[in-house]
Amino acid sequence: MSLSASAMASSGAPSVLAAPSVVPAKPRAAATEVTEDVLYGSIAGVIGKYIEYPFDTVKVRLQAQPDHLPQLYRGPIDCFRQSIHADGLLGLYRGISAPLVGAALETSSLFLFERLGRDTLVWSGFCPRDVPLSLPALWFTGAFSGMFTSFLLTPIELIKCKIQVPGETASGTAASASATVHRRPLEVVREVYRQEGIRGFWHGQLGTLIREAGGCAAWFGGKETSTMLFREYNIRNAKKQQASPEILAKLSSDQLPLWQQALSGASAGMSYNFLFFPADTVKSRMQTSTSYGPGGTRRTFMDETRMLYKQAGIRGFYRGCGVTVARSAPSSAFIFMVFDGLKTHFPLA
Repeated sequence: MSLSASAMASSGAPSVLAAPSVVPAKPRAAATEVTEDVLYGSIAGVIGKYIEYPFDTVKVRLQAQPDHLPQLYRGPIDCFRQSIHADGLLGLYRGISAPLVGAALETSSLFLFERLGRDTLVWSGFCPRDVPLSLPALWFTGAFSGMFTSFLLTPIELIKCKIQVPGETASGTAASASATVHRRPLEVVREVYRQEGIRGFWHGQLGTLIREAGGCAAWFGGKETSTMLFREYNIRNAKKQQASPEILAKLSSDQLPLWQQALSGASAGMSYNFLFFPADTVKSRMQTSTSYGPGGTRRTFMDETRMLYKQAGIRGFYRGCGVTVARSAPSSAFIFMVFDGLKTHFPLA
């Protein structure tokens, strides 16, 4: 089921333009919808994480190269080559246990908070209860979802990034992929808590907030926009073939063909990752850096931004962008296809 399904259920009349969604047969209990969001979002998130994780490891290693040391990698292909030569393909999955938990938590939270965002718009009176949500409203609920999810996600990403990235050798030079210390998540948790206390787990929160709020607006909103355009395309073609009113009504409510679902999800994932990639780069550098700012304090978001711009200019903010956008296409496509498929074919009530 798509994002605006519950809004359509309340109106009882599907709208092709405003709500390109599957219409439930009858209104459903809020507790059932929430349970499905959490359960099916978790499953979809875990599947998506297995697909994207090797590319994410390369992305983080490219982003986190220290500004005071020679660059370790010439680009994504070189990073893949060095990493696989050092540890084999499985080395690219190092530290995946925490991200799998994080992926389940993140994806289920995104769908759950997106639902709460829609409910908030209705409760506040900004959107009438008896009409489907408009596309601008769905872009807003995506931002709402990303904003709240960022606070859950930052500690998990901090642990993941520290595991993925090689540290420094005793001589102060950057370690190559072959010298990566195999650290376990609990070791990193203890280290962060010992050095910085509870607050240390939210180092880089501003970067995560910017990425998630803006990116999730594009993720949810972009997916719904693509879905709407595909529905219009399918209905126009059906009208040219003089399809019956029953078929037209079915096209306006049924799930899209799999290839259209995949393209909608893929375009959403690519938009999410490309539009706010610089914020993610700064966040990754903050979470993996062993350097400190004036007075021995950890670098702030602006400190890290200035240092990166001074070192590499605008291009530095897009290290690993290509591989990230590429891996987000299949990952996001599968997340939406799995989530919508489970909601449609395996409803809990």
